[in-house]
Amino acid sequence: MTTPSKLRLLVVDDEPDLRTLYELTLLREGYDVESADTVAEAWATLQAGHFNLVITDMRLPDGSGLDLLRRLEEAGRGEKAMVITAYGSAENAVEALKAGAYDYLTKPVDLRQFRAVVASALGRSVAGDLPRLRAPETRPGAPGAPRKALDRLAGDSTALQQVRALIGKVARSMAPVLVHGESGTGKELVARAIHEVSPRGAMPFVAVNCGAIPEALLEAEFFGYRKGAFTGANEDREGFFQAAQGGTLFLDEIGDLPLAMQSKLLRAIQERAVRPIGEVSEQAVNVRIVSATHRDLTAEVQGGRFRQDLFYRLNVIQILVPPLRERIGDLPIICAAVLARIAADAGVSPAPTLAPQALEHLLRYPFPGNVRELENLLHRALALCAGSVIERADLGLPEDSFADSARGALEPQRSIAPATLAAPADLVPTPLPGDLAAYLDAVEREILERALQRHRYNRTAAGASMGLSLRQMRYRMARLGVGGPERGDGD
Repeated sequence: MTTPSKLRLLVVDDEPDLRTLYELTLLREGYDVESADTVAEAWATLQAGHFNLVITDMRLPDGSGLDLLRRLEEAGRGEKAMVITAYGSAENAVEALKAGAYDYLTKPVDLRQFRAVVASALGRSVAGDLPRLRAPETRPGAPGAPRKALDRLAGDSTALQQVRALIGKVARSMAPVLVHGESGTGKELVARAIHEVSPRGAMPFVAVNCGAIPEALLEAEFFGYRKGAFTGANEDREGFFQAAQGGTLFLDEIGDLPLAMQSKLLRAIQERAVRPIGEVSEQAVNVRIVSATHRDLTAEVQGGRFRQDLFYRLNVIQILVPPLRERIGDLPIICAAVLARIAADAGVSPAPTLAPQALEHLLRYPFPGNVRELENLLHRALALCAGSVIERADLGLPEDSFADSARGALEPQRSIAPATLAAPADLVPTPLPGDLAAYLDAVEREILERALQRHRYNRTAAGASMGLSLRQMRYRMARLGVGGPERGDGD
């Protein structure tokens, strides 16, 4: 492992007093430190050698810390970067994280937090500040170890390749990630993959279902409590933040969190500290936040059900997990992977395969429950099949799937003569549209108009019912010429 004396840090700040304060703090920690007061001087220093970490102020005389981050990115440099922003400049912090910064701090800088974030970026611990839990025996994030969650994201579709690429990119920083997708698409799998391929992979991954905890217990569960803090508190207990120390805290279904708890969570994220119930002082915490939801949080913010400032903090980087019906071409690969896994768990060898008719039937099914529903279907089919091949009947799906009826609603109706009921070969073929783009636009226009009518032309509600934000709804209405009674944006 690299010794502290070999770790080189570059501090970039145009205020001499602050620059000196940072330098002295870092020198006491055993780092080699150099400094610069402009973007130009910092870049010249970087070109003269390699550094392990660049710590830069946001506002500099000849540019900004973002300019330096972009130069590092364009040059393919390996240095991590940490940005210091003015207090309350959440927009700058978000921009820095999106530009590739590992983390950020706000002025006035707390030196204990400063040392902790630097240590985290360099993979070190700071004695007396942020205790790190001993790594478990199994180290999924260690070099050469199997990346189980990433491997379970099966498929070759473009949509899934984009998800994998984002996982690799965001894993390098501390930027909060919001994973959005329908129920059953694998949002927790994406969160685990981010954790496992990140430098925190050997540390705890704590998953929390925010909608499953009674509101009265939320604060105690998140922040912990001290013995005697309330009736039934017979011993000290850690909360989720303390349990995830040094690792990742995954907040599933974050949209279900009550407003009162949203406020407390926002403070914990901003201050990087929590106060257990019954404790006088706060405890510093070093966790990476990854959250997930199936809700349209933009609509939730507009409806007053989710804090805008918390949404802004959580939604620094968003990963959209596509529903299974939008990557149905991945189905054969997913089925093979799932069958191999559940067969191994059940001690069945070799793993069964799907009959062509069974796979064809699955390809026509819309999977409202997504991959989770598919896994349940295959579990049941494995238990019911008589041999090594799963037949269509083993799946237990209705003969007329939802996909068939939905397709019939969108396609022109077939003309069937009375005599053809006994002679399917005589069915009149379904005509193909002469202009596919115009045909699909007409279908989408009709769906938008129906949704608007159902929700009394409330664009926010109509869009949310179809998984669209207000911005997406406006765009589609404008593009397709869909109108309605004039109402405000908050309608």
